[in-house]
Amino acid sequence: MNFLAHIYLSGQDPELKIGNFIADSVKGKKFLEYPKRISQGITLHRKIDSYTDSHEIVKQSISRLSPKYGRYSSVIVDILYDHFLAANWKDYSATPLEQYTLDFYDLLLDYYEILPQKIQNFLPYMIRDNWLLSYATISGIGSVLSGMNRRTKNRSKMNFAVIELEQYYTDFEKEFRSFFEELEVFTKNEMRTL
Repeated sequence: MNFLAHIYLSGQDPELKIGNFIADSVKGKKFLEYPKRISQGITLHRKIDSYTDSHEIVKQSISRLSPKYGRYSSVIVDILYDHFLAANWKDYSATPLEQYTLDFYDLLLDYYEILPQKIQNFLPYMIRDNWLLSYATISGIGSVLSGMNRRTKNRSKMNFAVIELEQYYTDFEKEFRSFFEELEVFTKNEMRTL
């Protein structure tokens, strides 16, 4: 799962959202240095990732990309799944996606001082280009994939994965919906144990 899914799965808890969002930038036991609820958000993120990586439906989506994108296939699927969440947002939230994203950026600014440096560095660009809202369109996902490809010094060729997204759109969407339904149940159960 990518940014939008992690934020959404945190429910209405601001600090859980922050922790879930920053988790990839917090390595090892450094999560223990954060306030309790943010630390729990980081832990939740890790559990979501573990569940996602081992799920058969996700593996099916990844296998469609593996011949062409190899080890980058799972990263691509995370991004594609965020597209389907954004594109079908009204099925998951009563708050319009644009408002939801703006509210989340305000939350990030409220917690700016404790965000990892890496996130502080990209946050202005994320807000300016409203990355989370851009996930709802294929062109927006194309931009995200192009950016990821640049970060791999063009080794991943992720920018071309829009071709597979369009070619297998219905298959990916069906897999996303089935998987996400199970992921929501898993996450709600995990949140009860935090």
